Amino acid sequence: MKTLIASLLLLASAVLAGCAGHVSPELRPYTTEESQELALEALNRRGLSFDEYHAKKAELLGEPRKRFKFDSRGEMNAERSVQLHGRPS
Repeated sequence: MKTLIASLLLLASAVLAGCAGHVSPELRPYTTEESQELALEALNRRGLSFDEYHAKKAELLGEPRKRFKFDSRGEMNAERSVQLHGRPS
């Protein structure tokens, strides 16, 4: 009876020691790439305007800010041929 209790106690302590010894991935620090990816994912969820989004994205990536503008030609239908101010469409 004593050997049964001793072996169960030894088994339980071995199991508990094994569970307590593993390293959890949540406890390690994030790498630079992981931090940048998390920041970009958070930026995508913020619902910013087009200009604000690209300004913040350039800031996070460390790139020079690019200006995005729409052209003044307007929308065109590919099925029609239209002349705009003397130039072919």
